[in-house]
Amino acid sequence: MPQPEGAGRRRARLGRGEETSSPPEGGAAGRAIWSGSITFGLVTVPIELYSAQRRRRPALRMLSPDGTPLVRQYVCPAEELALEPDEIVRGYEVAPGEFVLVSDEELEGLAPRRSRDIELARFVPRGAIDPGYFERSYVLVPGGGQTKAYRLLAETMERTGRAAIASFVMREKAYAVAIFAERGILRAETLRYGDELRTPGTLGLPEAVEPDAKRVKRMQAAVEALAHDAVAESELQDDADERLLALARAKWERGDDVVEAPAAAPATAAPEAGGEVVDLMALLKERLRAPAGAEREAGARGRAKEAAAARKAERAEAAEERPAAARARAPAKRAGARRKGEAAGGREKEPDRGPRRAKAGEGGRRRAGKR
Repeated sequence: MPQPEGAGRRRARLGRGEETSSPPEGGAAGRAIWSGSITFGLVTVPIELYSAQRRRRPALRMLSPDGTPLVRQYVCPAEELALEPDEIVRGYEVAPGEFVLVSDEELEGLAPRRSRDIELARFVPRGAIDPGYFERSYVLVPGGGQTKAYRLLAETMERTGRAAIASFVMREKAYAVAIFAERGILRAETLRYGDELRTPGTLGLPEAVEPDAKRVKRMQAAVEALAHDAVAESELQDDADERLLALARAKWERGDDVVEAPAAAPATAAPEAGGEVVDLMALLKERLRAPAGAEREAGARGRAKEAAAARKAERAEAAEERPAAARARAPAKRAGARRKGEAAGGREKEPDRGPRRAKAGEGGRRRAGKR
């Protein structure tokens, strides 16, 4: 395949040290990750979407021996070249070693239509949804301070024992979602598609046979011996993470294997969904306590904020255009000034910039242990 010219490639040495890790994922952020409305028929329920999960697992960065955090690179193994982002293309493998290239423009044309609606398709019994379809959990919070429709929908779904099946678009991807009501709160589970689940037939499981009655009785006794009414929270804790943190703290306090990254090392990548962790239950209680009058005020404030944000965006866009126009005029001005200086009898002397600062030494320094 022909390679683009003048792309500014640089040679890269292939080896084990080039393997890198992904940036750590953030937990539930202090702001909603999506906002819109639940819609069906003539009903519209404004909501905000918050992740019901947060990753607390300690992240290990991949470093060079001197403590410099590594960066991810894509390398062409045939030419041992590290590619720049603008050199990378995507393709679908139609046969072993044969790809069909797909451009960004083509992908954008295939993306689902952007929408701010969670469109409910049907209400089904809660038990009719196989938990195997569940992929990721979210909490739905009343949006814009409007709680009446939210309360009514949650109470009706809970009384009837129904769950809603819906679809929506988030970050240019379409999702199927199941919405449940529990204790006056709406939560959502994004759903896997049918072809993503394995069936007993695809796993090669043997056909079920009728077990012996005596064995069934013994198994029931074993189950009853461990029966409890609820899950213990202590059984859902990850002791391995605590041991890893304890090891890191102990080595840091002793000064064992502690390295400091060089001053020129790139900053640690920020989590995608970083920020202050929000207390979802406190947020829900605050939203649901809002009086009816506050709903109208919140709606008016929301519209005012949207208008202010639009004006701010317009001013920022205009400010970006002004420097560009100034740069376009600048070469002509500098050329005129240079001709005028030459006519006056020579060029101006460059100011003395002084001695250049010595380049900082490379590599990290190992911190001495505490005594």
